[in-house]
Amino acid sequence: MQTTTPAPLRHARNELGRFLRSRREAIRPETLGLPEGGRRRTPGLRRDEVAELADISVDWYIRLEQGRPVTPSRQTVDAIARALRLDMVETAHLYALSGIALPQAASDEIVPSTVQRMIDRLAQPAYITNRLGDVLHWNLAADALFGFGDVGEADRNVFIGMFLRPASRKLFGTGWEAEAKRMLAEFRPVHDINAADPRFVKLTGRLQAESALFAKWWRQHGIKAGGAGRKTLYPPGGGRTKYEYVALQVIENPALKTIIYYAV
Repeated sequence: MQTTTPAPLRHARNELGRFLRSRREAIRPETLGLPEGGRRRTPGLRRDEVAELADISVDWYIRLEQGRPVTPSRQTVDAIARALRLDMVETAHLYALSGIALPQAASDEIVPSTVQRMIDRLAQPAYITNRLGDVLHWNLAADALFGFGDVGEADRNVFIGMFLRPASRKLFGTGWEAEAKRMLAEFRPVHDINAADPRFVKLTGRLQAESALFAKWWRQHGIKAGGAGRKTLYPPGGGRTKYEYVALQVIENPALKTIIYYAV
């Protein structure tokens, strides 16, 4: 009995083929040390050249470009991305068209330089986190408020900071418990989507082992949507300051969030 490939799957395969062909034809052979002349009927690289650069068979690559029913592995997609000199955005698109989730360990550690510069120029406390809550970049005002530079890279995480650093209790004062519960409830849905990721397993395992309150509230399975809000903080220099904050997704890398505080 003949089976029919679902239309959405056929469409994805056709789009994958068109995308590969467009990027192949956009590469100038001489930039890769290949002869520009010769028997080139179309611009760019030939299919056999891409296959050789990616270390895959020519027939297999042709099947991909033709939208035939083949399923590339993650390693093959990476090899093709390197062969075609794809940037981060193009590689993510290639993964999506191939039906493979982009490795988060690779995607959520890269902070675009333009975003870094914007953060550095802000007078307000601002920093960037990934899905795990790792703090990847911060400005001077954020360092003065949260002390990100005072801890090692392995501990530079908003959840580790909140539950395991005594300084956080002082910074949030009487509002620490409510803020810790809010953060945990916002993290839970992100965790559950990525529960198989070894980094999430390691993080929650450590927090449950080292913080009785984290372990207790984690079992309660609280869920909350993230976004903007208000906090009252007690900065290291003394005093009491009310802040509004906003969390913005980084368009260039949606795995990242920019958090900005401003006094009110």
